[in-house]
Amino acid sequence: MYTKQDLRIIFMGTPDFAVPSLDILLKHNYNIVAVVTAPDKPAGRGRKLQQSAVKKYALEHNLPVLQPVNLKAPDFIEELKSYNANLQIVVAFRMLPEVVWNMPELGTFNLHASLLPKYRGAAPINWAIINGEKETGVTTFFLQHEIDTGEIIMQEKVQISETDTAGTLHDKLMLIGADVVLKTVQSIENGSVKTSPQDDKMACPAPKIFKKDCLIDWNNSNESLYNKIRGLSPYPTAFTYLKSKSGDRKVLKIYFTEKINDKPAKKPGTIITDNKSYIHVSTADGLLILTDLQLEGKKRLAIKDFLNGTDMEQFEQHLES
Repeated sequence: MYTKQDLRIIFMGTPDFAVPSLDILLKHNYNIVAVVTAPDKPAGRGRKLQQSAVKKYALEHNLPVLQPVNLKAPDFIEELKSYNANLQIVVAFRMLPEVVWNMPELGTFNLHASLLPKYRGAAPINWAIINGEKETGVTTFFLQHEIDTGEIIMQEKVQISETDTAGTLHDKLMLIGADVVLKTVQSIENGSVKTSPQDDKMACPAPKIFKKDCLIDWNNSNESLYNKIRGLSPYPTAFTYLKSKSGDRKVLKIYFTEKINDKPAKKPGTIITDNKSYIHVSTADGLLILTDLQLEGKKRLAIKDFLNGTDMEQFEQHLES
């Protein structure tokens, strides 16, 4: 049994996804002695240094912030030790060396955006949708040597709707995850925490997504392409190539589609449009209605606005994989 003041917590996280977890702990009066986040990075046209979402929140709440470049650096390790934390919490941060995750007496637990052991890796939200899952969730688990393999503490399931994108599912899991982080800390505080091992036979990977993974192959099925596009939306975004009749090729990002499951009359990748209100594209076994697009060098637009500002007659009527 611990009191809230007995629990000296170091919180580690960087993006928006981690902020609600830190916020809920502070609102429940837990003792966050320091926050570890990524170094400031240049961003935007001016390449000005940008603070992480977690750093901004921490500074607003007068929490000490550590921004190590090297997690194994002796000066960082010594600084971390100086806070005498007995629990560390990781939400959307980097892979930790053992010298860090093994430091506190109560261990280090992580919030992961899947129902482990399914979707171990860097992009669990994206891959769950890409693979057509109907259900996912969040897991807290204690860190150990192999990534995302530690003993499970708590899980909560979340339904994936037919129209969820990686963005909407991210936001659902972000809020539900914060509640699970709080419940996990409460179980550690009151001594009721229990863990269970992961079944490696049930594991499937969720590796980092690269540009090549985002290219659309129109020869695939309607269902798989629909899932891929929403699983990569809004980031890193599925794309295809729109070729002009003069031979230039432009990247066309596709953020969302709708399905028509009628057998297509034309070969996969063929564009069918009235140049005013719709673009349909043939797939292996149906048609996709493009609803939300961004042509290279232009803004993201809904389909009617896109067609209003794009002369489709200057392009070939076939999208390239």
